[in-house]
Amino acid sequence: MSVAQTGRWKTLAASVAAVLVGLALPTAAATPASATTTAYDATYYKNAVGKTGTSLKASLHTIISSQSKISYDAVWNALKATDQDPNNTNNVILLYSGVSRSKSLNGGAVGDWNREHVWAKSHGNFGEVTGPGTDLHHLRAADVQVNSIRGNLDFDKGGSAVTNGGGSLVDSDSFEPRDADKGDVARMILYMAVRYDGGDGFADLEPNEKVGNGSNPYIGKLTVLKQWNEQDPPSAFEERRNQVIYDTYQHNRNPFIDHPEWVEAIW
Repeated sequence: MSVAQTGRWKTLAASVAAVLVGLALPTAAATPASATTTAYDATYYKNAVGKTGTSLKASLHTIISSQSKISYDAVWNALKATDQDPNNTNNVILLYSGVSRSKSLNGGAVGDWNREHVWAKSHGNFGEVTGPGTDLHHLRAADVQVNSIRGNLDFDKGGSAVTNGGGSLVDSDSFEPRDADKGDVARMILYMAVRYDGGDGFADLEPNEKVGNGSNPYIGKLTVLKQWNEQDPPSAFEERRNQVIYDTYQHNRNPFIDHPEWVEAIW
């Protein structure tokens, strides 16, 4: 390259630099859950669509509080329908582990599956009472031993591998579900926070930023649950489960399965 050409390149570079001075470079932003539409927007959700924040939460509470309640004994048979393995109608899919297990193996022995309260029943002391204690939108079939390991721990990231837990992790004060169940857990927890607000004789359930909430009516961590809702969108299994609960049992829906973007709109 000649001296003259070199000079021209330097002049061009200087001109470009001068133009760029003071311009902010674009920054990467988290992609929120895409807005969705459902067949229920014009009917079931008609009083909620278009709202945000506390107004949206209040509208959803009113909508989903209209429900049929079942007994805790009836939960056994209900879970055999809601958690049915789509590839084997004789089995259920277990939360946390992802194992497919015979519907007949419901009970309390090693190798059985039992009823997992995703919102731990001690967080608010509602136990197995008809209402929050029997609400199918947060009850799942789970391996007896894995369920015991989770106990009443809050949800957060990190820990050691859970034996036969499908990739789930646990430490002294929190539990992290396997990746395929992260969004399911988040949407179940946030359903409970909207459905049970203290106005019907039960505790006011709310997510917070703590672990180790004990018997207080809180479960953490909200920021982690929001991340999981984004990372693990509703699956066909989760959507079918929501529909079975609506059609056959409680006749209410988990709005965060239908509209996962409403998580961010409220929290």
